[in-house]
Amino acid sequence: MSRSPGRKQENHKISRELFVLTYGALVAQLCKDYEKDEDVNACLDKMGYSIGIRLIDDFLARSAVKKCRSYSETADVIAQVAFKMYLGVTPSVSCSNTTGNEFSLILDKNPLVDFVEELPAERASLCYCNLLCGVIRGALEMVHLAAEVSFLQDRLKGDAVTEIGITFLRKPEDRKHRRN
Repeated sequence: MSRSPGRKQENHKISRELFVLTYGALVAQLCKDYEKDEDVNACLDKMGYSIGIRLIDDFLARSAVKKCRSYSETADVIAQVAFKMYLGVTPSVSCSNTTGNEFSLILDKNPLVDFVEELPAERASLCYCNLLCGVIRGALEMVHLAAEVSFLQDRLKGDAVTEIGITFLRKPEDRKHRRN
């Protein structure tokens, strides 16, 4: 039995839509379970971190990327390969400082908010997509890159774009192993 060429893409779209709807239900349930947005944000980050430390194995196996030699190369791989592979979007990357350890991933379209119009006024400090920050942080940690990851701008909060900031916490020379 043969499959039509468009069938796989259709399944991918259905899977993404199911994920986005399920994610929305998860965030809604967390908002019911926790009174404070900070608690919901922390829970989403923790869940994302757990996903990230497991997802990195799949990413490395499926993408066949080589070892990154710089933080800018790492940020490019996250944007051009990982986001494309798992979310179907490619954010643009910009370096935020002269030391080369702070980057921004700028998403013109965030697929996690496809079915969200706006955040309720009483949830103004909710970081709806904080799961993504945890995923990135967890995956980077598994390849021995400590980083702080947070949302700098969010369309759900009225910003023009969605921007995720990544700050690598060690200098590049700190990553090299020294031999005794």
